[in-house]
This record gives sequence, C-alpha cells and structure tokens, in this order.
Amino acid sequence: MEAPHTKHVTDKLASHFVWCPNYRKRLLIGKMATSVEQELRRIGEANSWTRGTLNVQEDQVHLVLSAPPAIAPAQIVPTLKGTTGRLVFQRFPAVKKQLGGGAFWSRLCNGGCVGGMRWIPSEKRSN
Repeated sequence: MEAPHTKHVTDKLASHFVWCPNYRKRLLIGKMATSVEQELRRIGEANSWTRGTLNVQEDQVHLVLSAPPAIAPAQIVPTLKGTTGRLVFQRFPAVKKQLGGGAFWSRLCNGGCVGGMRWIPSEKRSN
C-alpha cells in the first residue's frame, strides 16, 4: 500500500482486522462469501479507505486497510460488521435461523496495527 499523505502528515499505518460469524459457523461460502467481499470493497471505497489484503474464509474474515489517522479502528469495525451483517440477513434470510435469530457476526474482533517500520540506529557502535 502506498503511504497516504495530507499537507502535514504522511501516514503508513494500517490495521489488520479478523472477525468471524457468530458461533464460528462455517457460513462464508459461495454467494454469501462473494456478497460479503463485494460489500467490504464497496464500504472501503465509499469511505476512501485504502484496502490491502482481503481474505474471506469459511469461518472468518481477514482485512488489512488504512484509514486517515482521525478515524479510529474502533469506528471502522462496527461500520464493516454492521453493514455486512445486515446485507447477509437481507440476501440470505435462512441464515438468521441457523444463528438462533441473533447477530450474524460475533461481538469479538481481533485487530492490530501493521506498517512499514524501519529501525535507524542513533549512533554507530564499534567493538
């Protein structure tokens, strides 16, 4: 990913998010996986977030994206999960019964920061 920049800031920070369907059910296959992937791409483009890796697996989603520093990762995740969860229930109503009528995504999300880190020694050391 190219480092986005504004007048005063160059930002090389990206976040890696991992979340899964409720009860870790293997639901993300076929058309459902394609729908979730397309919606995640659409949300990223609509919000001008730079998407890195997107991997929709049967029981989890991995997403690496970069957003402006003013947007906290804690704001990004509910947007992604809420929008895609509603989409799944609209397009695949039978899934709600499989999950006992609850939410599509589990409450948990694992997130971490990734980025280009480079160590520059402050002084030369000689032995």
